[in-house]
Amino acid sequence: MRIYTETERKKIYELWQTNQPVSRITELTEASRSTVYRTIKGYELKGNSESILRKYVAKLETKIRRLEQKLEIIKQVGCSPNAPLREKLVALETLYGKYSVHLLCETMEVSGGTFYNHILRNKRDNTWYAKQREILRVEIKRVYDDSNQVFGAGKITAVLKERGYNTCEETVRRLMKDMGLVSIRQRAKALYEQEKRRVPNNVLNQQFTVKRPNSVWVSDVTCYKFGNKIFYICAILDLYARKVVGCRAGLSNSTQLVKRTFKEAYENRKPEKLLLHTDRGSNYSSYTFNSYLKSIAVTHSFSRAYVPYDNSVMESFFSNMKREELYRRKYRSEREIHKAITDYVTFYNDKRPHISNGYKTPTAKEELYFKNLS
Repeated sequence: MRIYTETERKKIYELWQTNQPVSRITELTEASRSTVYRTIKGYELKGNSESILRKYVAKLETKIRRLEQKLEIIKQVGCSPNAPLREKLVALETLYGKYSVHLLCETMEVSGGTFYNHILRNKRDNTWYAKQREILRVEIKRVYDDSNQVFGAGKITAVLKERGYNTCEETVRRLMKDMGLVSIRQRAKALYEQEKRRVPNNVLNQQFTVKRPNSVWVSDVTCYKFGNKIFYICAILDLYARKVVGCRAGLSNSTQLVKRTFKEAYENRKPEKLLLHTDRGSNYSSYTFNSYLKSIAVTHSFSRAYVPYDNSVMESFFSNMKREELYRRKYRSEREIHKAITDYVTFYNDKRPHISNGYKTPTAKEELYFKNLS
């Protein structure tokens, strides 16, 4: 009986793979039909074995990766699967968004429904989850602005992870959608065409020099982080002397905050034919706030989309407040922060010379105007 070499058997199998009939293969290789069939069967069994082995190895690798992730979770949560349920839920909450919920629950032996109920309840009660969400909002906005509104969810997530924030791209994308933040790369041309067609409502148009007090006010909201809380500071400046005519701080960047700040300033100053310039934030563009402005005959001017220079006076004021006061102190309570903001506004208006006023304070310049009228 002739013994065929590996090269000869391989040639038989290759001919079979090219759909050659057995009769033609026997003719080309001088092998018997039984030899051809044995060779084909042997190669097919060998191929199936290698495929099964590859699948088995891949399955083992997946299982090892999963076990490694479970070890990471156990190290980070600081408790064992035998700990009380409440303790496990609170511990797992800190990893929500970093690992899949199924993996978290399987590792700590918690049902998925129980964990989701815990997360949703915390959202409603504004506990740890809500605080982390607010902190992420501030950091997302900071990265977004630092990139000149270019970065999308992917790049912002990468930057946040470099800065030590445990989050995922889906969470960042959802928060960006809530805040109305979109990379200008996606909408640049559409916004450009829309801006050309749209009826302009940027009435101020960067004309920051005005002839009398109470003719043009500008307003904006900034944020300041204190512990696990975010303070939102709304301020209003009179452009004539750059005087702060209204300022309030709160824990929510809401329409209520900007409306209360403006209403208090308006009732104190009682301006006539007033123009108010703000950005396009939902708090300023809300129906409630604009209906109120219309009811008292105040004209509302908006900055253009993605053009921070349209409200540069407010940007400058908040920069000064943070560098000269907020970033220099360590506050012990919310009460101290509110007092610091009030004291800084008094200092800014009454004691701090302003270059646009010829180095007069805002109060001094305004008093000189009214003195010349009498």
